[in-house]
Amino acid sequence: MHSDHSDGTEPPAEVMRAAYEAGVRTAALTDHDTITGWAAAARAARGRGMTFIPGAEISTRHGGGSVHVLAYLFDPEAARLAALMRRVREDRVVRAERFVARLARDLPITWDAVLEQRTGDATVGRPHIADALIAQGIVASREEAFARLLSPSGKYYVGHYAPSPREVVEAIVAAGGVAIIAHPAGRGMLSDAAVTHLIDAGLAGFELAHRENSAEGVAHLRRFVAKHDLIVTGASDYHGEGKPNRPGENTTSTEMVERILARATGTEVIRG
Repeated sequence: MHSDHSDGTEPPAEVMRAAYEAGVRTAALTDHDTITGWAAAARAARGRGMTFIPGAEISTRHGGGSVHVLAYLFDPEAARLAALMRRVREDRVVRAERFVARLARDLPITWDAVLEQRTGDATVGRPHIADALIAQGIVASREEAFARLLSPSGKYYVGHYAPSPREVVEAIVAAGGVAIIAHPAGRGMLSDAAVTHLIDAGLAGFELAHRENSAEGVAHLRRFVAKHDLIVTGASDYHGEGKPNRPGENTTSTEMVERILARATGTEVIRG
């Protein structure tokens, strides 16, 4: 689940409230490349008797495509992983400014208008640009913004720095965390060789229950799960009003949650 500390639309406490009201009793906050929402989410979860699993979704790049790696229960002070996330966040800002400058050549959008869309010191990204485009009446939704103006195939697109998946998996493991590939059978699958390479580096499993995964892709990855006894997770990938995803639409079995908790050594789970 994501809060307004990255590309969600609700504060961490509201994210936990939404999860609770949807019947979820164990939830993870996995904001992109940041841990700043952990404390507020933990307080809100504990107050409702929920179990809270601290996490993050870390941006990586492989073969020109984006791969997101979920990190659960890692040590937030581990220097190597913290440095990787910090560099990604810093580059996002530079990238966003360049993105807006390109859009502004043809459209009535400004950097100040984009900054108005973020909460606190959340790292500015494409969702905030999309929200600014909505506010200006240029598009009707984030989906339209991403499909038309913010698409990687569009003329305004600007890439950003991201480390390799293996580099991030190794850093997560070194930080005592559990590394899971997010929606791995969705927007471009890794090759079998790349998956094997990551498993050798300490990858723990795949997020197979996700609305963006294809049935064929999931079936293919389940062969890796069986061969290597990997962890299988599910997620709503909730973003508040930023996506149609709803809390609890996909879940993780108790057995797999317990395997994550048993494998992690970086930080403690929060139990309400």
